[in-house]
This record gives sequence, C-alpha cells and structure tokens, in this order.
Amino acid sequence: MPELSQETEHGAAVPPLGWVEVTGPSMVPTLYHGDQLLVRYTGRVRPGDIVVLRHPLQQNLLVVKRAAERRPGGWWVLADNPLGSTTDSEDFGVVPDELILGKVRFRFRPPQAGQRSPLALARWALSAARPVFPDRSASRRLRAR
Repeated sequence: MPELSQETEHGAAVPPLGWVEVTGPSMVPTLYHGDQLLVRYTGRVRPGDIVVLRHPLQQNLLVVKRAAERRPGGWWVLADNPLGSTTDSEDFGVVPDELILGKVRFRFRPPQAGQRSPLALARWALSAARPVFPDRSASRRLRAR
C-alpha cells in the first residue's frame, strides 16, 4: 500500500482520493488479495465503513479493516474474515482517529491469469468494478464477537 508523504501527514496537501492494493485474506469475502481500492481520504467514518488505517503498533504499515463501532479513544476495527486475520482491534485495541486515513469507496478486481474464455471474461467484466457500501448489519454482528 502507498505511503503518504510527511507533507500530507501535516495537512498541507491531503489528496482527496488514492489507490491501495489489498494483500492477504483478512477481508474475504468483501475484498480479496489483489483487489485495487479507491480510497477517499476525507469524510466522516461511520460504523460499517471499510477504512484504510495505519497499524497502531507499526505505523509504517497500512491495513484495511471494517470500522465496527466508535469507542472512547477511537474506532474498534475488525476483519470480515476472523480466521484469515491476525491484526485487528482484538489484537491492538482501539484505533485513534488520527490513524484512520480514509474510507474505501470503490473496488476493482483485476482479472485472474487463467481467464481466457469469453464466458469467464464476461463474468469478470460484470463483477470487476463495484462501489463499496458500508455494511451496517456487519458492524452489529462484529460487535457481538
């Protein structure tokens, strides 16, 4: 995932949008390894939103998680795939607001290497690019864990 410059971190030149790539299985079935995400770096985060954030313990690492709920001190974030994730608020606790970089607005899934038939390409074309909407029910479901 791209790193933001120090100039950006000090608020001088915050880009309104940016692209990041998903690595790992922590957000399956919502997002898959290799998905490209369009991130809006401004705006209010709400429960159920998928967000890009700096890892609280390794701030040079960017992660993608679902904002499950607002708690004192920041956001409780969780992976959609608890078996495929080793890092979420279950491990590092509440994420302060200043570490939340932006909300995911759009997902582009690149074609797989073996997709050659016209039917496979048509299926890919119909599902490759999609907006990412917040899942309000997921935030309630994830809080129950």
